[in-house]
This record gives sequence, structure tokens and C-alpha cells, in this order.
Amino acid sequence: MEKRRFREISTRIGRQRVFLDKCLYFPRGLIGFEKARDFVLLQVREGSPFLLLQCTEDPSLGLLVTDPYVFLEDWRIEVGTAEQKVLRVGGLRELAVLVTVTIPEGNPEKTALNLTGPVVINSRLRIGLQIPQTNGKARSNILISDLRPRAADPQPGPALLAGV
Repeated sequence: MEKRRFREISTRIGRQRVFLDKCLYFPRGLIGFEKARDFVLLQVREGSPFLLLQCTEDPSLGLLVTDPYVFLEDWRIEVGTAEQKVLRVGGLRELAVLVTVTIPEGNPEKTALNLTGPVVINSRLRIGLQIPQTNGKARSNILISDLRPRAADPQPGPALLAGV
């Protein structure tokens, strides 16, 4: 039986052991962090719909993300042909979509989803891309308190998570 390789990384939620085969590669980085290419998804808390998209090289770079479909059943994302090529999409079922979450300091009741720059991940190949939504329909600040979470699975499948 082959042993899985892992490494320990520092994060905002403490030291974490991550399996190397669970790392995500972002060939273009993220908006504002174009040089950061290697990330992992970590569970913030068991059963929580929120995850930490953590850069493996920079402990200070971790973005809180969630599956938007937990909150917005009918939201649609546009993924152009160029983006599909970068992600090497074989089929739409390979894609996982995440959006960033903002929690204003001292105002957790104003926690909001940002739908203007979703992160799309080819879960089979573990390639990610942040895809700005330029059609003008996406809102950058949707308060979670105004939404009702669906009763569906509150987190992406374990295949995307990097932790032990």
C-alpha cells in the first residue's frame, strides 16, 4: 500500500496537515494575488458551510469561501470558452464553484457573499481559476442573514478537502 505524502502548513486556523494530492493549482493565481498558485481547501469547522481557501506558501493568505448553491439555488455563473480551456473541462460535473465570504470585524451579522469573482475548480484535475462575472448581474455584497440556507449538504464533497 502506497503511503500518501503530506506536509504541515501554517494557517489562520492553526497548523494543518494536508495531503499533497489534495492541493489545488491556480495557474493565474487569484485576483490581487497573481503570484500565489498553490492552495488547499480546509474545513473551518465540522458541519460548517464555510471553508478556508489557504495558500500553501503564505500563511497570511487564506480566503473564507462557501458553495453559493447552499444559499442561492438559482444563481448562475458564466464560464467562457477560454476559462474552460484553462480548467481543462471534460464535463460540467467536474466543476465545483465557490464564492468568497466577507465577515466585517465586529459585525458578524453583516457577513456577505461576493458573487462577482467566483472560484471555479476542476475537481478531477485539481485546477482552479477565479472567474470575474462581468455581465453586471452578479452582486458583490449579499448578506447571508437575508438568505435561507438550503437543507442540502452544507459543504463541498470530501474529495476537494485537503485535511487528514
